[in-house]
Amino acid sequence: MTRIVLYTTQYCGYCRAAKQLLLSKGYDFTEIDVGEDGDLREQMVQRAAGSRTVPQIFIDGSHVGGYQELAGLDRGAKLDPWLAAEPMEAALEQASEP
Repeated sequence: MTRIVLYTTQYCGYCRAAKQLLLSKGYDFTEIDVGEDGDLREQMVQRAAGSRTVPQIFIDGSHVGGYQELAGLDRGAKLDPWLAAEPMEAALEQASEP
């Protein structure tokens, strides 16, 4: 199972930036293009607690947010440790943070 899922559209600059950040760090991810598929977009909105913008990013099933939040995790040196941890351990650590 892929640990990182990105909901994107084809012409989204923030989507490209999120993918580039992950690729530059060597992380694999699953990309789901919601640009032309209303059902997939609705799935994204439900998973993202109503957020309708792209990208919407999930790690180990936890909602990260968009590119700004992903970049913030990276700048704060939290992204690499999260992805280095085993999925269950990472989920527990994220849940315990304020």
